[in-house]
Order: sequence, then structure tokens, then C-alpha cells
Amino acid sequence: MATTSDSALSSGANKSQSKKVYFWAALVSCLTFPLIWLGGLVTTHDAGMAVPDWPGTFGYNMFLYPWTTWLFGPFDLLVEHGHRLLASLVGLIAIILCFVARKHEPRRFGRIACWLLLLAIISQGILGGVRVLLDARIVALIHGCCGPLVFALACGIVMINSKDWRTAPKSIQSNSLRWTLRILLVLTIVQLIMGAHLRHALPQWKPSLFLSFVHTHLLVATLITGIIFAVFCTVISPKFRGVTGLKVPATWMVGLVLVQVCLGIGTWISSYALPWQELNEFFAQYTIDGRGFVETMIINGHQATGSLLIAGSLWLLCRVERRYQAVPAFETIPARLADANTSSLAH
Repeated sequence: MATTSDSALSSGANKSQSKKVYFWAALVSCLTFPLIWLGGLVTTHDAGMAVPDWPGTFGYNMFLYPWTTWLFGPFDLLVEHGHRLLASLVGLIAIILCFVARKHEPRRFGRIACWLLLLAIISQGILGGVRVLLDARIVALIHGCCGPLVFALACGIVMINSKDWRTAPKSIQSNSLRWTLRILLVLTIVQLIMGAHLRHALPQWKPSLFLSFVHTHLLVATLITGIIFAVFCTVISPKFRGVTGLKVPATWMVGLVLVQVCLGIGTWISSYALPWQELNEFFAQYTIDGRGFVETMIINGHQATGSLLIAGSLWLLCRVERRYQAVPAFETIPARLADANTSSLAH
């Protein structure tokens, strides 16, 4: 039988192990987000074919390509080659994460999550290469959809290795909140797919199809906004007064969705000019001659914030799932029915 000191040593070892996996997973997450930003710049500036070959760069080994050529060369080359190099670094750290998890992660699902992350990163790299070799817009669309999902998976590994995951008590008995957050996570992914279709609209699309995607995008955005505000009001209600760890992610989600709505409006203006400009001289004065620095930052910010909303939804869902305590079946029976059953059994 294990002694108290043995248990304490075992707990301390598990804590140290979690910290190691946590560190490398956090590093992958922190590098994946700027990778998404760089990928957005590639799309915004149509720089996907700035380097026409893969996995090399203009015949060079990708890692031996003269740094002065791409760092001080055309902007398209800078973002495309920089995107490749950063993706390679993320892949390398993901490999390290898998070996660290193999040694220090005692939970089987935690190790599987790390290997799935590595597989997803490798798949993303292959998709990026196929996009270049085939010059296929549909592959770019798939590549753009999968990037934020890889980021969310990396964030999920960070969450399950956090101190909050290890120490959170079972203190929530609201099954409706769990399902609401599950729906929210699905909707943020659907919104990602809608946005990717709008960014990578195919030339053969009819205007009616494009408008259908726009209207669906707006509808899902409205649903996401309403759900986030409803969840925020729920977690700050007296019913959840004793539950810790929910107010911070819920507050962040409210802030993110407000920023996202503003960036969405700015993205539309940057891409398609101001609405109703034919009715107002002030609006008509604003014309878009090209995507300058401000327009680029707005469009990329909208895409990047969408990735943060997916990760934030997963963050909040993980905390609720970890704290969820199922209500025993007998507690759902009305008191009078329970009393009646007790009385009949007594007789």
C-alpha cells in the first residue's frame, strides 16, 4: 500500500510531467498563430505562387535559399517563403512535443492528441505544396480551412495539460450549457468554412452563389454573437456564483466577438467599398484603388480573430466539460413523486 509521502512524490512527478508537455504545446500554439497570419497575407496579396516550386525554392533547398534574396526582395516572396520556413519550424517543434509526450504524458488520449497534431501539421504542409504544384484554388481553400483547426488542436493540448485541468472541481450540473458550447464550437468552425469560401471564391461562381455564402456567413455570425452573449450572461448569473474558471474565457469571448464584428464590417468595406455609396456623396468619396497596409491588416485581423474564436470556444468548452458533474437520476424526480414512491414501498 502506498504511503502518503509516496502519493505526494507521485503527484509532484505528474505535475512536472504536465509542465513539460504544456511548455512544448504552448510553443506550438504561439508559433501557429503568426503562421495563420502569414498565410492570410499570402492569400490577401495573391502570393501563393510567388515561389513556383516545392519543396524547394527556385531550385534551392528551402533552408539554404539566400536569406538576403527573400528577406529584402519582393513582398510576395517574403511572405510566401517566410510562411514555409515558419511552418517548418512549427513542424519541428511538434515532433519534439510528440517525443516529450511519449516520455512524460501518462494519459493515452494526451499522447494521441500530440501525434494527431503532428499529423495535422504534416498534412497542412503537404496541402500547401500541392496548392503550389497544381496552382489549384480549391486546395488553397482547404488549406485555409485547416490552419485554424490545427491551431485549435494545439490550444486544446495546452488546455488539457494546464493547472486548471488538473485541479478543477466537479461543480457544474448544467447539461444545457455543455450542449450550448458544443453548438458554439461547431458554429465557429462552420463560420470558418464560410469565410474561407468567400476569401477563395472560385472564378466560375455565379453572383447568386456568392451572395448565398455571404448571407449564410452573416446568419451564422449573428447566431455566434447571440450565443456568446447568452453564455456570458449565464456564467455571471447567481447560479454559477461558486463556479470558478468560466468568467475569464466568457469575457474574452465577448471581447473577441465584438472585435470580430467590427473587423467583419471593415473587411467588407475594404473588399467591396462602402454600402449605399450611390445614395450618399460622403460614402461615394471612399474608393478602393488597391489593398494598402490598413486594408490588409483589417482583412487579416478578421481571419485571425476567427481562429481565436474557435480556440476560445474550445477553451470555454474544456473548462465546462472538466467541471461538469452529472445529476444523479433520482435527483431529477419531483419531490412529491419520490415521496409517493417511498410511501407506497412502506405500505
